[in-house]
Amino acid sequence: MTEQKTIDTAKRAFMKAGASAAAIAIAPGVSLYSIGAHAATGPASSAKRWGMLVDANTDEGVWDIAVEACKKEQGWGGGNNPATDPQWIRKVSIKDPKTGAKASLPVMCQHCDSPPCVDVCPTGASMKRADGIVLVDKHICIGCRYCMMACPYSCRSFVHEPVSGQKPHMPRGKGTVESCTMCVHRVDKGQNPACVDAVNATGSQAMMFGDLNDPNSDISRAVSKFVTQRIRTDLGVEPSVHYRGI
Repeated sequence: MTEQKTIDTAKRAFMKAGASAAAIAIAPGVSLYSIGAHAATGPASSAKRWGMLVDANTDEGVWDIAVEACKKEQGWGGGNNPATDPQWIRKVSIKDPKTGAKASLPVMCQHCDSPPCVDVCPTGASMKRADGIVLVDKHICIGCRYCMMACPYSCRSFVHEPVSGQKPHMPRGKGTVESCTMCVHRVDKGQNPACVDAVNATGSQAMMFGDLNDPNSDISRAVSKFVTQRIRTDLGVEPSVHYRGI
């Protein structure tokens, strides 16, 4: 009896210690992390709709800062083949063919209200949280890439090579699909996505994050005050990323 009690006590201690961040290697280059930290803001709720406002009327150099901040925060980039490297956020240049006016803007997962990627996923790995953030569950992603074909914004990447230096909050693995998570690990702690904080740190107000459902939030006030656009609204997917100046 004493021996059994000792084993049970040790087991509970082990599980408690591993609950904060446990890594399990299931295949070469693939580690799955289980995060036990409780969200500071509570469970995801449909009462909120997280979104971004991007102002393209700014120095395009800030978008390089946003991309680098995302790489550092999530641990992507630096692969052997730039053509196939995952790209969670990219800088895109656009030009009005009639006037010749040019603009530069960042494009990332648009976190649609009706995400096509979720509709076509055969395993449920592509999913949308109650608060509108669209994610990929790496535990059940089979790498079929249907979601990549369905995404009208080309904002999902396939991991072709083994990865290293993974972040505890972001499991990555060869043979899976990944995309911008809107830094959900930060959002659940009441923080901004890394790209937004990095841009704001330069003194620029080119990126704003917040609750689109809250009429008193800064982002809701800005969206109601300024003329904004969303990419491919004709598709009816209702993206949560708004742009000014495009």
